[in-house]
Amino acid sequence: LMDAGVPMKSAVAGIAMGLIKEGDEVRVLTDILGLEDHLGDMDFKICGTREGITAFQMDMKVTGLSSDIMRQALDQARRARLTVLDKMDACLAASRDELSPHAPRIVSIKIDVEKIRDVIGPGGKIVREIQAKTGAEINIEDDGTINVASADGESVEKAIAMIEQITADVELGEVYHGTVARVMSFGAFVSILGKKEGLVRMPDLALEYIDRVEDVVDVGDEIDVKVIEIDSMGRINLSKVEADFELGRINQDEYDAFKKKARGGDRPRRSSGGHDRHGGGGSRDRRGGGSRDRRPGGGHDRDRGGRSRR
Repeated sequence: LMDAGVPMKSAVAGIAMGLIKEGDEVRVLTDILGLEDHLGDMDFKICGTREGITAFQMDMKVTGLSSDIMRQALDQARRARLTVLDKMDACLAASRDELSPHAPRIVSIKIDVEKIRDVIGPGGKIVREIQAKTGAEINIEDDGTINVASADGESVEKAIAMIEQITADVELGEVYHGTVARVMSFGAFVSILGKKEGLVRMPDLALEYIDRVEDVVDVGDEIDVKVIEIDSMGRINLSKVEADFELGRINQDEYDAFKKKARGGDRPRRSSGGHDRHGGGGSRDRRGGGSRDRRPGGGHDRDRGGRSRR
């Protein structure tokens, strides 16, 4: 237990004492073998610390033992126990600071009760998925306490990380690893912390001007992004360039040049006949004098108010 990192006040050792009795002649045996147990008259197991006995158990084949025999057996057991403890302390005097990664464990965490449903998912889908992927057992209490149990530490850590990802709030200025969920003409929506989506606008995808979002990312790509804004409606704006700089993929000179262009607004303008998402020409519908489709909501992304081309 101490080697596995289980907290113990002190080491505990045990010894088995035996007895051979023929008439008035008695011999008390220390650390008996199986044959001595089988042929002998007593099996007296004693365990304890340096301070005293913690448990004992006795089997006898004689009708009774005198106090002198008991005193001798306990004295021999004490000396033997201390010898064993000396050997144990020479190898490991105290419990290890960390629990062994191979030791079974139960870890409890607490989440906001309002997010319990997010962890459980519809019909228990999310929690079953976490258990299937990690091999851990998960029990969720009504007060937000989650008990995660597993036969090893790695499974517990993976399960807790998945739960924390689901329940975490997006924080301004933090860098997250996400997956491109949608590609629009004005930028890419990236899924972070599970199901939360944020927008990386085209100017924040690359250092240089790009004509199409797909020139940098496409649906399913995994990228690092930094949260640069959370607006009053809770919408999240992200930047790939800011994340790349923070992670050391962009040097200071490149970053300074990027910020200067962003402040000066000197990025090339897209031509009036720009490219649509599929790379085709941007010709307008000439019906009705070339006017754009004026139907309510037509051609607009309702989430962002950006203009998508037909």
